[in-house]
Amino acid sequence: MKKLSSLSIFFPALNDSKILPYLISRAYKVAGEVADEYEVIVINDGSTDDTLEVLEMLKIHYPDLRIISHKSNLGYGAALREGFEESKMKYVFYTDGDGQYDPLELTKLVSRMTVGVDVVNGKQMCRSDSWVRKLVGTFYNLFLHLIFQLPIEDVDCDFRLCRRSVLKNIHLTSSSGAICLEMVYKLATNGANFAEVEVSHYPRPYGLSEYFKAKNIAQTVKQLWQLYWDLHK
Repeated sequence: MKKLSSLSIFFPALNDSKILPYLISRAYKVAGEVADEYEVIVINDGSTDDTLEVLEMLKIHYPDLRIISHKSNLGYGAALREGFEESKMKYVFYTDGDGQYDPLELTKLVSRMTVGVDVVNGKQMCRSDSWVRKLVGTFYNLFLHLIFQLPIEDVDCDFRLCRRSVLKNIHLTSSSGAICLEMVYKLATNGANFAEVEVSHYPRPYGLSEYFKAKNIAQTVKQLWQLYWDLHK
């Protein structure tokens, strides 16, 4: 199996205590398969459940697990920005802490990370969400492709492997879910080369998505609008 020289894996997490032990165990398993050197990080973005306590227990089994905990919820984009800043290895992989993607499928992304490729993006084979979320996701992707020139089909798939060198060349500002579009667009306009590979998408095993709360949707729309004007003025 192809191996990367070094790899940072991180999860943005919000009230994901029940699924994190499963995700962390799989992260360590796949990291050992695909990288010579690696680190695993969790960004606990102000969880109000027992996420922090669970992470501290996991650290007993995985002493090198890095835990970064926010006292209050700063937003998905803020959690991603901190994950990128804290990652120290040559390659950076992240996926959400809600268990809808399997870290073991990182092997698919690594196999596509060849010379000349800077970012390998997942593409959901079959979205395992309610029909409402599927519909919203479809229109969201169509809308973004109408107003931005994007190098990938599925902007909404948070299963990404990047060279840290290209991440250091861009400045991200979004604190909401708008950061995914901002990151892809800014990487592309700065010359990063993309590849895309199909990955599985699973039903959320526990809890409800925080993203579909009215406050978070409003913030994302506001930041998307601001991003559009900033990039096109």
